[in-house]
This record gives sequence, C-alpha cells and structure tokens, in this order.
Amino acid sequence: MKYFLGIQVKQEIGSIFISQDKYAANMLKKFRMENCKPAATPIALIERLKFDDGAEKFDPSIYRSLVGSLIYLTHSRPDILHVVSLISRFMSNPSRSHFAAEKMILCYIQGTKHLGIKYSREKNNELIGFTDSDWTGSQDDRKSTSGYIFCLGSKAISWSSKKQNSVAMSSAEE
Repeated sequence: MKYFLGIQVKQEIGSIFISQDKYAANMLKKFRMENCKPAATPIALIERLKFDDGAEKFDPSIYRSLVGSLIYLTHSRPDILHVVSLISRFMSNPSRSHFAAEKMILCYIQGTKHLGIKYSREKNNELIGFTDSDWTGSQDDRKSTSGYIFCLGSKAISWSSKKQNSVAMSSAEE
C-alpha cells in the first residue's frame, strides 16, 4: 500500500511512515494558499479568539470546508490538533479574524507538508504520556482546553485536544 484515502504510506524494512503531504498540497491549492509564506507556528501565541470579536462576518460554507479539511489532516498531524480544535468552535458564526487564524494554520502547513508519523521497530517500547491544559483559555466561557499524546517508544499512538465541560478553579488556597 502506498496511498489510501489521502494518506501516503512509505514502507521500509523495520518502519512505516504515514503522511498527508499530497493531501496538504491539494488543500493549499483548493484554498488558494499554495504560494503563501511558511509560518513557524500554526497560531500566534498571544492570539485569543472570541465568538463576538467585532470583526466582519465571513462565509460559513468556506470556513466549514476548511475546518473539515484540517480535521482530516490531523490523522497524521497531531501538531495541529489543538489549533484545529480551537478554530472549529467558530463554525456557526465565523468572522474575518477567525478565517485569518485558519490562514495562519495553512501557512504553517505550507512549511511542514512533509511531516508525518514514523512507526519503527524498537527494542524499548516504553509507554510515555504527555498532557497539558491552557487554564481558562476560552475568552467566552472561561473553560480550559486540555490535550494529551501517548507514545509507545517514539511512536505516537493516541492524541486528543478537547474543551472541558466545566470551568476549572485554581487548586491554590490563600
């Protein structure tokens, strides 16, 4: 198998590499971003998106199409999962600033199309997990977004990013 449902598979002795660089290139072309300048990060660190940001409204069908394409790209790109989760919150009423955040993700993808996940044979298959939270990262409802990734050795096997159902309170007391 070399290509299946937008996922490229490169098999070698002792390893398999999955990527979606052809899918990413087609997505960039579809949204007229194939000649954009690559970005170092998928979103500005100081950017905090809000539902009602006062910006002009944007075409929801184009916005939803791009969010759907980005969600599919997360199958081999856990590095964009958090920002895709973030922008998907605004599908019902997107603004120009929300679309600008999507374009920033596309600029990041432009410079990282070749990235994917490599699964290789290893002697040490220790299970390692990482987790983080942005602690009240949503400007609208003060809810946190948490994410995790689990690796077996150096191989990513499970990852997620999710907005929490309740507001997190500080565990520190005075």
